[in-house]
Amino acid sequence: MVRWHTLAVWFRHRFGIRVQKIPLDAGASCPNRDGSLSRRGCIFCDVHGSGSGLGEQGLDLAAQWQRWHDKYCTTDPNRRFMAYLQSFSNTYVTADRLQALLHEIAALPGCCGLAVGTRPDCLDARKLDILASARQNTGLEEIWLELGLQSAHDATLARINRGHNATCAAQAVQESAARGILVCGHLMAGLPGENENAFLESVDWAAALPLSGLKLHNVFIPRGTELAALYQSGAYAPLARDEYVDMLCAALPRIPSHIVMHRLQSDPPPGSLLAPHWALLKRPLMTDLLRAMHARNIWQGCRADVPDARPSWYDAPATTGQHMLQG
Repeated sequence: MVRWHTLAVWFRHRFGIRVQKIPLDAGASCPNRDGSLSRRGCIFCDVHGSGSGLGEQGLDLAAQWQRWHDKYCTTDPNRRFMAYLQSFSNTYVTADRLQALLHEIAALPGCCGLAVGTRPDCLDARKLDILASARQNTGLEEIWLELGLQSAHDATLARINRGHNATCAAQAVQESAARGILVCGHLMAGLPGENENAFLESVDWAAALPLSGLKLHNVFIPRGTELAALYQSGAYAPLARDEYVDMLCAALPRIPSHIVMHRLQSDPPPGSLLAPHWALLKRPLMTDLLRAMHARNIWQGCRADVPDARPSWYDAPATTGQHMLQG
């Protein structure tokens, strides 16, 4: 029995079928890379900006979409597809370019929705208005804004060369949600200088914001990054798998049940991982987590809004879905 509100359940309620996200590289940049804030980037960010790198290979959005679409359809054609602008900061463009990009994605064959990955400091009122009206103006059925919050602690954000503070991140969430945009925040466990208590403080901070979704990431170390240099010098050690499972067991009960957990583990690109090697073992991690939560008789929200019992709709699509449409 699943013990948290998965993205799969959300999608099956919304669309009545499995939905697969397709990562796209739209050639975005980042103020933390182009010199506006810094040229270093965040210490954990590799040269592909946490994306596929397909845009750098010369593939336009249509070609990227078709490559992933064909791959997924060979294993299971009975699904729908959502675009995910993943690489770098995808609202770090002009408002006109953002509008054109949304229409370009809406024209991709079989695309039912879009998730836009970006930074909190790469948004303004006009861009938020464009995102808020995207469903009406493009025909896309669902729009998510994915914001890298990473930590509630300004000292940590400075340490990882993030380039914005927690107040900026909270304001971006609030202004987006006020326009009716579905916001998914990203938090990282095991950041340099942080322990479990610091991570849980970030979880509590994020859960108090008007988020509709959360991604929790274990920090992994990509080759060629500043974090890799810290690791190789002995100045940083990543979490052990058991430590991360314990952190998730402490975090999930504090998160209200309506918040969709888009992800609970990182997904290192092929060939990029320096450490820890367990970050590649996604299924064993989820198996360990489910066993640990069952043994401790805990579930998402059991210390928040659903203390009496694990919600049965965590296992299957809901019939009304009203609990899913909050936040």
